[in-house]
Formats: sequence, C-alpha cells, structure tokens
Amino acid sequence: MTKRLASKIWEESRLLWHVSFPAILTEVFQFSIGFVTTAFVGHLGEVELAAVTVVENIVEGFAFGVLFGMGSALDTLCGQAVGAGRLDALGVYTQQSWIVCGATALALAPAYVFAAPVLGSLLRQPADVAAAAGPYARWAAPRLLAHAANYPLLKFFQAQSKVWPVAAISGAALAVHAALTYAAVGRLGLGLRGAAVAGSVSHWLVFAAQFVYMVHGGRFADSWKGFSTRAFSNLGAFVKLSLVSAAMICLEVWYYTALLILVGLLKNAKLQLDIMSICINYEFWTMMVALGFSTAISVRVSNELGANRPKAAQFSVVVAVSTSALIGAVFMAIFLIWRTSLPKFFSGSQEVIRGASRLGYVLAVTVFLSTIWPLLSGVVVGSGLQVLVAFINVGCYYLVGIPLGVLFGFKLKLGALGIWMGMLTGTLLQIAILFFIIIRMKWERQAMLAAARITEWEGKNNERRELMESNINDQLGHVDSGN
Repeated sequence: MTKRLASKIWEESRLLWHVSFPAILTEVFQFSIGFVTTAFVGHLGEVELAAVTVVENIVEGFAFGVLFGMGSALDTLCGQAVGAGRLDALGVYTQQSWIVCGATALALAPAYVFAAPVLGSLLRQPADVAAAAGPYARWAAPRLLAHAANYPLLKFFQAQSKVWPVAAISGAALAVHAALTYAAVGRLGLGLRGAAVAGSVSHWLVFAAQFVYMVHGGRFADSWKGFSTRAFSNLGAFVKLSLVSAAMICLEVWYYTALLILVGLLKNAKLQLDIMSICINYEFWTMMVALGFSTAISVRVSNELGANRPKAAQFSVVVAVSTSALIGAVFMAIFLIWRTSLPKFFSGSQEVIRGASRLGYVLAVTVFLSTIWPLLSGVVVGSGLQVLVAFINVGCYYLVGIPLGVLFGFKLKLGALGIWMGMLTGTLLQIAILFFIIIRMKWERQAMLAAARITEWEGKNNERRELMESNINDQLGHVDSGN
C-alpha cells in the first residue's frame, strides 16, 4: 500500500513538474524584465527608483491586473477543453481573448498617457516622483498591446503543457532586455525613457517569438487552424467570463497597488517607497515560482475534471500544495539569512538598505505565504469558481487587510511595517478560507459541471446546460441520500 502510494505521488509530481518547471522559468524570466529595469534605475537615484516603482506597481499593476485577469478566462476554458479532447476549440478561444484583451488595452492607454497628473493630483504621490514617472509611463505605453497579445497566447501553450519553448523564448528576451537596458541607461545615459523603451521592445519580442512558434511548422495542427470568424461568435459570453476572471485577478493585484498608494502618503514618502519597492520586488520574484505551480495545478485540475477524473484532480491538489509549501519554507529561510544583503542589489543608499533589512522578518513570512495562496487560487480557477474567489478577495483584502494596514501604519505610527502587517493579515485570512473551500469541495460535481461548460461553449443552448445541472444536482441528491 505504501509503495503504491509513493508511486502515485511520484507520478503526480512528475506531471506537475513537467508543467510547473518551465512555467516557473517563464514567469520568473518575464517578471525579471521589470526586475532588471528597477535594478538599473535604482542606482540612478532615489527619485528615479520611486518613479519606476509607482509606474510598475500602480499604473502597470492596474493594467496587468485587468489584462492578465481577462486572459485568465482561458485557464478554465482551454484546460477543460484539452481534458475533453476538444483541441480544435483552443485556437478560437485564444482569438476571442485577443479581441477582448486588445480592446481593453486601448481603453487603458490613457492611464499611461496621463500618469503624472493621476499619480500626483489624484493619488497624492510625491510631486517630484509623479513628475519623473510621467515620461517613463508614456514611453512604456506600447507594452500594453504586447501584454494583451501575449497573455492569451501563454494560456494557449500552458493548457497543452507545451511550455518549454516559451520558457526558452522568455529567457532569451530577458538576456536581450538586460543588454538593451544596460546600453540605454548605463552607456547612452537615456535614463528613465531609455529604460521604458527597452522594456517595451523586450515584451514585443516575447510575443513575436511565441506567435512564430505557434504558427510555424505545424506543431499545433490540432489546436491552431488559423484565424477564424468563429472568434466573433458567442463573444458576449466570453466577455462575461473574462470580466469575472479579471475581477478575481484584479482584486489580488490591486491589493499591492493600494499598499503602495498608502505608503506614498506616509511621511518621508520617497524613502518609504524605495524600501517598499525592494521588498515587493523580492516578494513578486518568489511569487513567480508559486504562479508557475498555480499554472500547473490549474492545468492539472481542469484537465482531470474535463476528462471526468475527479479523484485524480483531488490527489493532484494535495501533492501540489505540499510541494509548494516546502519550496516556500526554503525561500523563507533564504530571506531570513540574507535579509541585510539582498537590498544592496537595488540601492546603494544605507538608509534604504537599513529600512529594507528591518522589514526582512515580515518579508520572509510573506514570501512563505506567497507560495501558498496563488496555488490555492489556481485550484479554484481550474474548477471554474472565479466568482467565489473574487468575493473572498474583496472580504479578506479590502475589508480586513487594507483597514488594518491603515490602522497599524497611520494610527499606531508603524509606517510601512504597519501597512505590510495589515496586508499580511488579509492574506492569512484568504488562505484559511480557500483551504476550507477546497477541503469541502465536491469534486464529482465539479467534473459534471466541466462537461456542461464544454457543451455550452460548443454552441449548445443555455437550456440544455440548466437541464444538465439540474440532473447533476438530482444525481448528487440521490448519492447523498444513499450515503
């Protein structure tokens, strides 16, 4: 029995790492484009570091939440379609997502164009920081459409577990970005504008290479059959699902945006923003590992539910959570041991380094939790329960975390540490609730609903889905009464 269980765990771990390891590399490489930019700019001065921080985490964070969230509708649709053997639907789903995300990106463009007045007048950030952020944001605007094109394509590959070439592309783009940023900022002295252009070029290179990989050589003959007018059918329902997915992701990403806005209102805001920039960059960097696992578990759960194997989906969750928690413990130990050395990568200011080091203990705990909650969210997304996560995020983050951050940071005068402690409390509550939901989840019902969802997206009418769900509830009622 023990040998059989060990064999099952080994096989499930192999399947998870097959998806998660290249997904982790992809997430880390693509996130590191901004990481490298911040590191180069941080040595130009405190104002420049703060300016890039507010653009990358407030303006870019706002856009990322919307676009990545809209693209995340494909996590459920593509994953369950693959499990059901409907590969021909993936190309149509991806094109629908391009239409929705592209229109959204154009609507978000004014946030970049008018970043300076928005940050300075509306969000009350320091005047010199807002003034420096304006030109950087305008030159960074072209990456909006790159994100809108790239996120759906990434989901297309991940759903089919074909992500190693994507990881290689992202790694090559990161190397190119480091060279471009060094040339623009370090050699040509183009400052913030040069850093912004280098970032935009790098993101477009990622999309261009991924698109060529998809259409060249017939590697995706079953799932990519070229552009189709079918992408415009059922578009209203796709928009609805995309908005729900965006709400879930936005409420998570904007939590950190709200955190930085609050830090910008503290006394000595430039220093506090620089300190917070270092901590958030390290947290986000480690979170990319968790997002890789989140992608893997979302794919595994959606595939198994789409194939009507609920017990396999449930077992996959147990293995993934255990693995991610172990990795999180390793990261926590690293940040505790090197908490005074890691800030030096971003800044040479002793005041900034001391401030970031003081947050090292809280950052270490946060890093551990940040390897857990994305995974739990991935489980729920793979099950198609984005609406539920959105409500949980509202309660935990915005009704608990932010009010406590204001209380600790301003009323109790703990500054950035207090705001971070409030955020941490909200995250702890979210993890507890998601654990409870997953433990209580009826996996058989989720598998039946996955079949109903695929039928609907094949073009069948909504009445049939309602009939199927009614039959599902009746069947489960009989099972429960029989038990």
